[in-house]
Amino acid sequence: MSNADNARIYDQMSKDHKTTSSMRVMAGDPREAIKKLGFPMMVGMLVQTLYHLVDTFWVSGLGADALAAVGFVFPFFFVIIALSNGLGIGAGSAISRRLGLKDKRGADNVAVHTFILMLMISAIFTVTLYIFAEQIFTYIGAGRTTEMATSYGRIIFGGSLLLFFTNVANAILRSEGDSRRAMNAMVFGSVLNIILDPIFIYTLNMGVSGAAWATVLSMGITSILMGRWLFFKKDTYLEFDFRDFSFEKDILWDIFRVGFPAAAQQTSMALMMLIMNVIIIAASNTDGVAVYTVGWRIATIALAPLMGISTAVVTMAGYSYGEGSYEKLSFSHIYSIKVGLVVETAIAFLTFILAPQIAYVFTMSESASHITDDLILFLRIICIFYPTVSLGMLSSSLFQGVGKGFNSLVATVLRALIFVPIFAIIFAFNFDMGLTGIWWGMVVGNIMGSIIIFVWARLYVIRLLRNE
Repeated sequence: MSNADNARIYDQMSKDHKTTSSMRVMAGDPREAIKKLGFPMMVGMLVQTLYHLVDTFWVSGLGADALAAVGFVFPFFFVIIALSNGLGIGAGSAISRRLGLKDKRGADNVAVHTFILMLMISAIFTVTLYIFAEQIFTYIGAGRTTEMATSYGRIIFGGSLLLFFTNVANAILRSEGDSRRAMNAMVFGSVLNIILDPIFIYTLNMGVSGAAWATVLSMGITSILMGRWLFFKKDTYLEFDFRDFSFEKDILWDIFRVGFPAAAQQTSMALMMLIMNVIIIAASNTDGVAVYTVGWRIATIALAPLMGISTAVVTMAGYSYGEGSYEKLSFSHIYSIKVGLVVETAIAFLTFILAPQIAYVFTMSESASHITDDLILFLRIICIFYPTVSLGMLSSSLFQGVGKGFNSLVATVLRALIFVPIFAIIFAFNFDMGLTGIWWGMVVGNIMGSIIIFVWARLYVIRLLRNE
C-alpha cells in the first residue's frame, strides 16, 4: 500500500474520527516515523534514566550499605517495571496492529481492557511484596542491610499501582504515535523526582526511605497529569468507554501473547540481577553488590537511547504488520539498528574515556570511596557490549510489534539466564578472575544473545517478504 493510499484512507477516516498528526506520521515514510516517534522517547528515556543515576548519587552519600540496600530492592522494583511495561507493550502492539488495519473501535476496546487488567495485576503484586518484604530480603542475603532494604522497599512496593498506571498510560500514548506527550510525562516525573530526592533524603533527614518517598510522590503527580489527558481532556485518538465493559477472550489473548512474554522477558532481567548478586557475594562481598548496583545504573543511561528507539520500533512494526507493508517493516528494523549502532558506539567510547570521572561522582563520600577503582574497571569492561545491544533490543521490539512475543522471550532468557550467569561463573571461578571475571562474563553473554535474536528476526522478516 503506497503512502498516497494511506493518506486517502486517513482523509476518509477523519470524516468519522479525529485523526491526530502522529497517526499520519505512522502511515507515511518509515524513516521519518522512526525519527519522529523515536527521538522524543530517546529524550524521555534518557531523562528518566538520568533520574536513576541522580537517585544513586544522592543515596551514595549515605554510604556503601545504603547503595547495597537499594541494590537488593532494585531487582524487585525492576520486576514491577517489567510487569507494567510488559502489559503496556502487549497493549501497544495490539492497538498498533488494529490501527494498521484501520480498526479504531477495536483499538479503543484493547485500551479499555488494558486498564482493567492493570488495576487487577498491580493490586495483587503490591499487597504480596509489601507484606513479605522483610522475609524476602533476609532470604536473599541482604545481611546487615536488611532493615534498610525493607524500609526502602515497602514504600516502593506500596506505590506500585502508580508505577503500573504511568507505564501503561505511556504505552497507550505511544501506540497511537503520541510520543511527544509520552516524553513530556516521563521528563516531568523524572525532573520532579530529581528535585525531591535531596529534600527528602537530607533536608527532611529521612535517609534512604526519603529516596523512596520522592519516587512515589513524583509518580503520583505524573499519574494525575496522564489521567487528565486520557480520561478528562479526551484529546487523544483513542477513546475510553468503561460503562459497557465486558472481557473478550480474543482481546485478552492478543494482549497476553505479547504482554506476558514481554513481562517475563524483562522479569528475566531482574532475575538475572538477583542471580548476579548471589554470584558477586560468592566471589566478593556486599561492596561488589554496591559496584554492580551503581555500575549497572550507569549502563542503563548509556542504553537509554536504544530504549527510546525500541518503543518506536514496536509501534511501527505493529502498524506495518497490520497494514501488510512488510517492506516498511523490514526497512524500519534495519534503519533503527543502524541508528542504534552509531549512537551506542559513540556512548561506549565516551564511557571508556570518562570512566574515572563518572566513578568519582558516585563514590565521593568517604564511606563509598573505597569502591572507586572497582567501579572504573566495571565501566570500562561493560561498555564493550553497548553497540551490540542494538541488534538484540531492536530485534526483540520487532517481534513484540508483530505479535511474536514468545520469540523475543526465548532469546532473552537464553541471554540473561543462561549465557550471562554461566560465563560469569566460568570467568570468576574457573579462570579465577573474581569480580573482573563476572564483568567479562556479562559482556560475552550479552553479545552472544544479541547476535542470536538479530539473526532470528531477519530470517522471520525474509519469510514475510517471500510470502508477500
